[in-house]
Amino acid sequence: MPPATDLIEAAAQTIKPDNFQRILILGSAPNSLQAVNWPRELFDKIVVINNAWRVRGDWDDIIYPYDFAPENMPPHIEPHQQIVDEHIFVPVQNNYGGFVYAGATMAFTAGYWALGHYKPTQITFMGCDMHYPDTGKTHFYGIGSPDPLRDDITLTSLEASSARLYSLASQQNCQLFNLSDGISRLIFPRLSINALALGDDHLPTHAVDEFQINIALKREAQLDYYVPSGRYWDDPRHFDKDALIQLDALWMNTIQYKT
Repeated sequence: MPPATDLIEAAAQTIKPDNFQRILILGSAPNSLQAVNWPRELFDKIVVINNAWRVRGDWDDIIYPYDFAPENMPPHIEPHQQIVDEHIFVPVQNNYGGFVYAGATMAFTAGYWALGHYKPTQITFMGCDMHYPDTGKTHFYGIGSPDPLRDDITLTSLEASSARLYSLASQQNCQLFNLSDGISRLIFPRLSINALALGDDHLPTHAVDEFQINIALKREAQLDYYVPSGRYWDDPRHFDKDALIQLDALWMNTIQYKT
């Protein structure tokens, strides 16, 4: 039997339908280095978050927040590569309800931007687990700030934020998967790179409850926590934390896990 790497390469050459758009979102967790040699043919676009451009050079989009240090940017941008800053991603995320509801950390922001910009069929995540060990590296480059764990009104539940993204993507006929095999705060179905390459017609999915999605969206409309600028921390309104925690429960109810 050919080596597994050869099988992945061969499967990656499989012709996909014209409307099949596959996105890889790459974060900076230590396991993101596993993606270094993944076949480029498996992905139509690679979106890197913050420093993840260092993992592999064939990325298409780099997305980063307003406070990303300029010295951490790539030294050179190729003609086919795109910089995605707040001027670009805020309007797209606003189309999905804004930052207070989505969860203001870059894994989710990148997910919503890719979902709205590319309108893909599939988004896979790697290095976006938002889990930080007590010892050792927190990021592939060493020790970094655990941004998703900060005390923030938009991050009352990372699991609920990922359930929201999964549910809204499902309504757009887009499947989300987590390629990581480590501890993760993402609720997306797990998928190995081998299974992705083989293009199994029966990839693992969570069903979503459209009725529950409508309940959650109606509650969001009632709360009216939409901030057009995206800078919710400058908004003079009071955001009720208890109300957002109750909203988290509504989004968790939208996912029907397979047993």
